[in-house]
Amino acid sequence: PGDERSPRPDGAEEAGRPRESGEEALPALSPASPPQILSMNELQEITDEISKLTIAHEIVLNGDFKPQMVNFSPDSLENRVKETLHKAFWDSLKEQISASPPDYTQAIQLLQEIKEALLSLLLPRHNQLRSQIEEALDMELIRQEAEHGALDIHGLTTYILGTMAMLCAPVRDEEVQGLQSLTDPAQLLREIFRVLDLMKMDMLNFTIESLRPHLQDHSVQYEQKKFQELLDKLPNSLDHTTEWLRKAAAEASASLLQSQPHSAVSSSPPIPLQGAVGGSTTVPSFMSVLNQGYMNLLCWEPGQKEYPETLLMDQARLQQIQAQVNQLTIVAAVLLVTSGMCGSTLFGSPGFVARLKLVTKVLLEGLSCTRYEEALQDISDQVLQEVSRTLSQLDYPDFTSDKRASLKGQIKSIADKSNAVRHVIEQRIHLFLSLFISPDGQNSQKDFPKGLDAIQEELQEVGRRFRSVIHHNRQ
Repeated sequence: PGDERSPRPDGAEEAGRPRESGEEALPALSPASPPQILSMNELQEITDEISKLTIAHEIVLNGDFKPQMVNFSPDSLENRVKETLHKAFWDSLKEQISASPPDYTQAIQLLQEIKEALLSLLLPRHNQLRSQIEEALDMELIRQEAEHGALDIHGLTTYILGTMAMLCAPVRDEEVQGLQSLTDPAQLLREIFRVLDLMKMDMLNFTIESLRPHLQDHSVQYEQKKFQELLDKLPNSLDHTTEWLRKAAAEASASLLQSQPHSAVSSSPPIPLQGAVGGSTTVPSFMSVLNQGYMNLLCWEPGQKEYPETLLMDQARLQQIQAQVNQLTIVAAVLLVTSGMCGSTLFGSPGFVARLKLVTKVLLEGLSCTRYEEALQDISDQVLQEVSRTLSQLDYPDFTSDKRASLKGQIKSIADKSNAVRHVIEQRIHLFLSLFISPDGQNSQKDFPKGLDAIQEELQEVGRRFRSVIHHNRQ
């Protein structure tokens, strides 16, 4: 809902809007607290808090976040059960209303729910409309009228449809108008509920859009507060985060040792990191440990270790970025291998690189790393076809069988993670991204890795998405 939003002269511009009516040394890691036994009520409270935290986090980081109606597959068991129960309910309602005299017990309950739904769509300033709805749908009066056989269902539904037309988003105008042609009271009530559900979803999305700037301004403080509250209740709940940081600290410490002037001749192993002790120069800064940890997320192996608890809300986002980085690594490696075999004349032919990049991306789309080997078999075939076609257009002789076999073998060998070309490309991409997310790092045209011009646009976009997630989490 909301994709069809368009400006309206009556002021209902939004589709979901009702019409007017620092660096520091790494601290020592404390030992884990003993397990804590929680009651069911405490567990439910924690679950609710995590749910709220997750929704707020998603609204801030995902500009496209919009709750959607749950739609089951037509052939699913859930859908069949739902349809069966709904049909039984509405058939029963139809029988009650059609009886002589009519039984309005269920209908009155539905009118009560419709009233509550309409009131939920009002903004705080809609005082007059709220009073009108309360008066028109006075449930005590409606019950008295039903008891005396004087209930005017048609008049009530007409008022309800008129109110829905005032409150609905522009995108719902046609659906509300379509309800006016229904004459069967049971069918009309059923359709009113369906459209009201859509209107409530529109209102929810409008509310989210309205709240997003406020959440963005206060999300860091909010998340810090909620994390601390959760830690107070579950003090031993960060084991995986602790392990993730220990590993990053060890790697950052080793990197610091290697960068020191004497490290080239020193045979001593890296000093184990126990915390900020003794002012040792081998203790990395807190920020460098964090950055190393964030970069390690791009090499995470699913199923072999648990994700850091503090990053679980962004796990899907980060894994998607990781998949894109892996794909871009393969694309750039294929182009580099092909360039080395074809030479500058063929590789510089108009559209040649773009076609190779496109076919490689298409054949890698949606594949996990474990399936790159079979994909590269197809990619090598497509690359050779494109090479032959372009050579023919340029009136050059085709590759010999040996050269074709060599190119195909080099492309297929990229599936091996230890492949030299793939390793170099991966290092360059990771270095670029590490500078991209660094708080004091610079990102300019001159910083872009050599040999990756063909994927510059895609890599810049991945870098921006990665930086957005990391910046929020670092804060």
